[in-house]
Amino acid sequence: MKTGAYNGEGMKMLRLGAHLSIAKGLPKTVTMATEIKANTFQYFTRNPRGGAARKIPPSEIAAWQEARQKAGLYPIAGHLPYTVNLGAVPGRQQEFARMVLHDDTLRVAAIGGEYLITHPGHHEGDREAGLERIIQLIKESYLSIPEPGPMLLLETMAGQGKEVGSLEDLRYILAGLNWPERVGVCLDSAHLFAAGWDLRTPSGCRQLVKELEAKIGLERVKVMHLNDSLAPLGSHRDRHAGIGRGELGEEGIAAIVNDPFLGELTLLLETPVSTYEEYGTEIALVQKLRLDGSREPVL
Repeated sequence: MKTGAYNGEGMKMLRLGAHLSIAKGLPKTVTMATEIKANTFQYFTRNPRGGAARKIPPSEIAAWQEARQKAGLYPIAGHLPYTVNLGAVPGRQQEFARMVLHDDTLRVAAIGGEYLITHPGHHEGDREAGLERIIQLIKESYLSIPEPGPMLLLETMAGQGKEVGSLEDLRYILAGLNWPERVGVCLDSAHLFAAGWDLRTPSGCRQLVKELEAKIGLERVKVMHLNDSLAPLGSHRDRHAGIGRGELGEEGIAAIVNDPFLGELTLLLETPVSTYEEYGTEIALVQKLRLDGSREPVL
């Protein structure tokens, strides 16, 4: 894997991409990424609202590997469907989560994907019991798979209802797993903002990084879903907005991408778009905000 590439101005190049569909084949997704000037991307491992998974033949994987290498696309992240609840009580929903986590880990490994991202899930009224179910399911369905394979990343969430995904929740899960190197964290800027983290200034971003270092360990934080938030600060509502068109605004996105730690993460857009080509405009805006620099000194 390539690392440490710099642009002509001496700044480390962003690993910046978007969520793309692999429905027309992985090689086609390379073309899509190239068109929008992405150097990384995320995809759903199966239907995000259901359970169907497209079988990827060896010939497609071989063509994908060659095309990916030429395009310099890395890292690649698979995202589990939203229907997966790792905190489900025993029954059909839990068995579905168990099957998907296990099978899709292998599916992402088969194409050489680096990360597998999932929402942690929901509890049923008892948060600690829900967290314990998540820990046990990850042990049984993910950590039982021999290496190598994609790193599992648990996503930070907005805190809607019985949703699990605060920094404290993720720390509890990681500690319960005995801090395995194969499990880490994916941030989401819209979720964090809705959860109460004010990322509109460099100082606000620094505060988040300090908490990540204290509770999680920065070495475990690998990816950020870079989304603006339609919902206000601390609202605990998961509502994404286009880059610069939400409550974070261009200043907030600039603060994030120019942060010495957050700006070095793999950044993946999950903003509401009608066509994937619209991501190209947003990627260009993020690049511009990066080059313009932050609007406030980092404290």
